Amino acid sequence: MPDLSITRGPVSRRLPRRHTLAPFLLQAPSVTALLLWSIVPLVMTLWFSFRRYNLLEPSQTGFAHLENYRYLLGDPSLGPAILNTFLLVGWVLVITVGLGTLLAILYDQDFFGRSVTRVMVVAPFFVMPTVSALIWKDMLLDPENGVVAFLMRSVGLKPINWFGTAPLTSIVLIVSWQWLPFAVLTLLTAVQSLDQERKEAARMDGAGPLAMFIYIIRPHLGRAIAAVTMVETIFLLTVFAEILVTTGGGPGYSTTNLSYLVYRYALLETDIGAASVGGVLAILLANLVALFLMRSIAKNLDA
Repeated sequence: MPDLSITRGPVSRRLPRRHTLAPFLLQAPSVTALLLWSIVPLVMTLWFSFRRYNLLEPSQTGFAHLENYRYLLGDPSLGPAILNTFLLVGWVLVITVGLGTLLAILYDQDFFGRSVTRVMVVAPFFVMPTVSALIWKDMLLDPENGVVAFLMRSVGLKPINWFGTAPLTSIVLIVSWQWLPFAVLTLLTAVQSLDQERKEAARMDGAGPLAMFIYIIRPHLGRAIAAVTMVETIFLLTVFAEILVTTGGGPGYSTTNLSYLVYRYALLETDIGAASVGGVLAILLANLVALFLMRSIAKNLDA
């Protein structure tokens, strides 16, 4: 009986052109909207940074060339603003990552009231920055009627004016209180993903709590800490509401960061050209920090 089987080789069939373009056509609206959302403000900021544009003096128009840049670089508040920006970001990261790691390890243990304390530690993350700044300014750190002042009087200490004598420290406390829940949730998820058999094996080998943290938990939290650092840094570079509500950038320039400096140029001095230069500087600074963090995270992922 003859063999009727047919040997089929690889068949190459070219899809119709409409099928090859379909994915790009479906993605085009969202990609276009994203590009417009990011590129248009950037182009307008660069454009106004080279122009004379003051809201109170509309007659002054035309290109300013590098005049706005020279004005910003000669402003005595620029140096303190950059320094305060880095100090704010650095200290908030130290507090949130350090305390968040300890709380994540604590909440991984089984103790009475753990569910309630988890809810309480997450609550500040849902409070608006303006509201949290008012809570700290009027209810907690007020030198006359604040909770901290009451506690200091209870132990025989004299209350201090936090926003007058330690303004940047006060801002750091407020922002740290807001971002601690994010660090705790992220790090707690990482701690709970740790293999329990490794922990049990380490305990059987006689490892104490400190050795467990140094050799087991801390290496496992490396990627989570890097992610928390990157996300928080991006947002901490733009802290503004807390400063506006509490100190107004003062006393002097002690709490003025780049975001508040741009606000001062744009809305207080109505100098859009100088404010645009500040925005350009903030963009460059944010990209440099993001590049450094991405390189650090890439090394952490390869390790």
